Amino acid sequence: MGLTSQSLEAAVVTLAVVCVTLTVWLWPRLSRRGVLPVLGRLGSIVVTQVAIVCTLALAVNASFEFYSSWDELLGRTEQAPVAVNEGGGARYADAGSLRGGLVQPAGPQGLDRVSGLPEGAPEEVGKVESVRIVGRRTRVINPAFVYLPPQYYQHQFRRQRFPVSVVISGYPGGIMNLAQHLRIPQTAGRLIAAGRMQPTVLVMVRPTIAPPRDTECVDVPGGPQAETFFTKDLPESLKAAYRVGHDPSAWGAFGYSSGGTCSLQLAMRSPGVYTSAVSLSGEYAIQDDLTTGKLFGSGAEGDRRQRGHDLLWRLRNLPAPQVSALVSSSRLGEPNYAGTLRFIRAVKPPMTVDSIILPRGSHQFSTWRREVAPALEWQSRRLTFPQDVEAAHAPPKRPGAASVPSAAPSARPSPGPSRKRYGPTPHL
Repeated sequence: MGLTSQSLEAAVVTLAVVCVTLTVWLWPRLSRRGVLPVLGRLGSIVVTQVAIVCTLALAVNASFEFYSSWDELLGRTEQAPVAVNEGGGARYADAGSLRGGLVQPAGPQGLDRVSGLPEGAPEEVGKVESVRIVGRRTRVINPAFVYLPPQYYQHQFRRQRFPVSVVISGYPGGIMNLAQHLRIPQTAGRLIAAGRMQPTVLVMVRPTIAPPRDTECVDVPGGPQAETFFTKDLPESLKAAYRVGHDPSAWGAFGYSSGGTCSLQLAMRSPGVYTSAVSLSGEYAIQDDLTTGKLFGSGAEGDRRQRGHDLLWRLRNLPAPQVSALVSSSRLGEPNYAGTLRFIRAVKPPMTVDSIILPRGSHQFSTWRREVAPALEWQSRRLTFPQDVEAAHAPPKRPGAASVPSAAPSARPSPGPSRKRYGPTPHL
């Protein structure tokens, strides 16, 4: 049974209930004096406590996705092979049949517990795939969910490449939070169907490449190369596996909490890869803590590396990148409110910044769910579709068979106004 499987959760919950019931039932017999009754009491307490702790640990892991497999829990970190064989017959992914071999089909990874995902013909409702993304340079394999809009499968779009939004969860959460709690693919499907969002490929990933360490999208000296994964390996893998845009104008980063911090870092440090960033309750500088360890090294070189990840320092001391950003906070309840205002004031051309400032909202999913729909619409207006097309002689990666709805947008988006402030919208 997989670590995140429902069958394991049911088995452990049943075991805990049985242990508690037996302890209560047998306690009068174990209350006598003597070595055996004492050992029986100790044994029943230990077994019951272990069963309850395991139940709680599984529930927490299912919610926050600390570990997605037994291998991760036991420290058996997977290394990317030089050549990846194609997978076959996976229920939740077709990626194994794609050229390049850098995106592999995976099991459900919890996707079977998520409600509201597309059901039906992909050319009509789209599809969510559960995959593993291989990093050729960093030699890591990261879990991901990939949302493909209906247009991806439709005949009229068979040669067109689609824009991409790399959606990054917070830490210590995982990709399940993006599908289950923030409902990213469900919201995108609804917006695309209503003509309020361009057909976009959404790639849902976690911010760390070396769990349980929080790598914060940083290339750690002598350690995990998280920034390299997000700026080189991830785009390379997706371009090899899916029909997505090759120009930076088709790529954006999107995240909440530490995922939002990563999104801003990726766009501002690598504007040739990501040209827009959405940061819901993100921070504007990266600091070492107990979960990160030393991210930058020590001495003068470590200080220099750390300054490079302070976005306010970059805006004061370096040319502003030609990217657009959307940041969010709340006047009451969000610790990043003052930092968000400083960041907005610091942004200078050619960079632009928009914001969602709520009157009240704490650092939790109920706040971010209010912001997801307008943030997806905002980023959609800044990604180019159709970005480009594949060569006529190249076989399409995912041929479809249905007609395209008349509401599907196809014009190049305008860059949008600078510093526009979005308030809470009535439909959320």
